[in-house]
Amino acid sequence: MNPASQQAPAAPVTATRQGAVLLLTIMRPEARNALNPAILSSLARSLDEAGRDGATRAIVLAGGADFSAGADIDVIAGHNPASYLGSVTRRAFEAIRRCELPVIAAVSGYCLGGGCELALSCDLVIAGDDAIFGQPEINLGIIPGAGGTQLWRERTGLGAQADAALLGGMIDAFTARRIGLVDAVVPAEHVRDQALARAQRLAAKAPLAVRAAKAALKARGQMGLGPALDHEVALMAGLLGTEDAREGTRAFLEKRAPKYEGR
Repeated sequence: MNPASQQAPAAPVTATRQGAVLLLTIMRPEARNALNPAILSSLARSLDEAGRDGATRAIVLAGGADFSAGADIDVIAGHNPASYLGSVTRRAFEAIRRCELPVIAAVSGYCLGGGCELALSCDLVIAGDDAIFGQPEINLGIIPGAGGTQLWRERTGLGAQADAALLGGMIDAFTARRIGLVDAVVPAEHVRDQALARAQRLAAKAPLAVRAAKAALKARGQMGLGPALDHEVALMAGLLGTEDAREGTRAFLEKRAPKYEGR
């Protein structure tokens, strides 16, 4: 038998570590990183593991020349109402939104449909100047089904969200930055490095405080302003009992860099 035929298939998502930062890279370039069950299952598993391993403090999610051109149409066509409701698609996106660690999307090329929803599920989106964003599902007789009708509105307001969901058009990176869909636009060849640099800055912060800040930011989308403010106060009060908070204030007074332990 040809030894080449015995090689294991390429991993749908690769995981590499740079200190406390975990880089997850979607690896399906022949299909512009279209999302299939293997990719989504691998992402969900990696995110769940990173949230528990104690060594990871920030995550970068990247593609290659294209972040992701969307969901695999063959997979969508094979779903019926019942199977979609229990599909890995929902579990994967829930894993991102459930992750307590900060997640940064490094977006180049096409970022459409499910790929756009994947990026917008992250906490920060760094876009290459070649990035193209859109929710073209309406052109297939369906709608965004993993947050696309809501995530655009959270970042940009109703006008841009309605335009994306109802018309299915696409916008470039600079328009996306202007309307607030992405957090920064950088040269495409530097998008991953810029995302990793931000992740390293996050990883250097007190990890309990970063998790609390993320929880406080998410609370506003889940409850009214009053309860969200109360939740922020509760999170702050909890941090005041941590060793990291004591270390941070001591380091400031002693004019030195803090050494956080996540306790």
